[in-house]
Amino acid sequence: MEHKGTVYLVGAGPGDPKLITVRGLEVLRKSDVVVYDRLASPRLLQHLKPGTEKIYVGKLPDRHTMKQEQINQLLVDLALQGKTVTRLKGGDPTIFGRVGEEAELLQEHGITFEIVPGITSAIAVPAYAGIPVTHRDLASSLSIITGHESPEKLDRSIHWDKVTNATGTLVFLMGVSKVGYIAEQLIRHGKPPETPVALIRWGTRPEQETITGTLATIERIVKEAGFQPPAVIVVGEVVLQRDKLQWVERKPLFGMRVLITRARSQASELAALIEELGGEPCEFPVIETRMTEGGHAAEAIGGALQQAEQYHWLLFTSVNGVEYFFEWLKRLGVDIRRFHAARIAAVGPKTAQALEAKGLLPVSLPGQFQAEGLLERLKGEIAPGQKVLLPRGNLARDLLPKELEAGGIAAVPIDVYETVLAENQDEYALEALREREIHMITFTSSSTVNNLLELLKRSGIDQPAKLLEAVPVASIGPQTTKAAEAAGLEVAIEPDTATIEALVAAIVQYRLTERSRMNE
Repeated sequence: MEHKGTVYLVGAGPGDPKLITVRGLEVLRKSDVVVYDRLASPRLLQHLKPGTEKIYVGKLPDRHTMKQEQINQLLVDLALQGKTVTRLKGGDPTIFGRVGEEAELLQEHGITFEIVPGITSAIAVPAYAGIPVTHRDLASSLSIITGHESPEKLDRSIHWDKVTNATGTLVFLMGVSKVGYIAEQLIRHGKPPETPVALIRWGTRPEQETITGTLATIERIVKEAGFQPPAVIVVGEVVLQRDKLQWVERKPLFGMRVLITRARSQASELAALIEELGGEPCEFPVIETRMTEGGHAAEAIGGALQQAEQYHWLLFTSVNGVEYFFEWLKRLGVDIRRFHAARIAAVGPKTAQALEAKGLLPVSLPGQFQAEGLLERLKGEIAPGQKVLLPRGNLARDLLPKELEAGGIAAVPIDVYETVLAENQDEYALEALREREIHMITFTSSSTVNNLLELLKRSGIDQPAKLLEAVPVASIGPQTTKAAEAAGLEVAIEPDTATIEALVAAIVQYRLTERSRMNE
């Protein structure tokens, strides 16, 4: 007997990928195949396990990529192959999501399925625009109505005489092109022409845009603004709450999509800060770090570590240096207690925290670190004749060891990790770059600059620097800035200290200055 797979019919929420439910994310992560459409955030696909098949079946304004009947059959066919399938749908699958048709065919074929509810755009999108769909004093009931039909079909499916005054708030989904007809019918059936109306486009995403008016004026306002779908229409007194309750649009990075080029393992802190401030982090890791490979490298590291008792200092200049140093200790069976004669120094607060997590309390050095002049800051600490071990990466410059040697200090650099070009890039980030939907690029090292350009070339973009020339760059420090400028990119931001927090603070200041300029 053939094993049949399971199909999960999952509501992805209205656009912000964090609005998916815990259950939705859980089944997404265990899927063999994901069938998704245009209204489900592509960022959710970052949660897939390696090798998961992705099938896009969404509808675009100018064409239908796959008819609903074909989608229904596709789900059946995939499940009959024994696969675990997630059908990812925007919003909630039961709110105009045609989930009933999909589930019905699955049932007919004896395929196990589960409907995983999602947050519908009917409530989430107005909330992100500062409009609660109910309010104790203004509206105690709500109607959710489809507007995605011709006027004739709307008249057949909507009883205007009953709907118009049935509830305090009316929410129309997919009705932008019919907004004039909808307003006309509501007025004809008893709604006052001065009833407030709001249209929210691409709600919960960086592109979110809101316009307001009344039933009498909204069609003209929509036309003048060139307002395009997809958008949610809200009709009722609750719209007036927007003046007081806007929240997401007041966040400093609202509307900003920021490209993060750090290694995936290190991107989360930067992404979380950007997200908290209202921006959308777009992760495109261009580097990966790994333990240094090759027999000679292991031999050199092993030789240096076996002299543990001889070092006066262990000097760490990065979190990676700390993590991979301890990996080498473990691999080679070297006990950290053999370095009992060495003092430990950390450049920058993050490096110090990484050491503290290992139970070591280092001497903390300034976060704004460049090899140039470091010896000056170390005078009185490291003395001539002493021996310093420098665990670092293969791309580290030789200036620091040379400067230490020039000061009569024996420097022993060991490349405990190497930085390589990342693979398996996210198509969403690449598409956002191609479509010029990225508002800022962050670089945290020279290698992130060079690797981004290389990866874009490999993706078929002949002149990557030209594609990026109009995008402001946020660089973490002078060496990174030099690499970006040498590549022809415009560096708009470089914080005073080389930390992620300082970088984000500088991006916020830049954004506020830009907004101020636009409002002048």
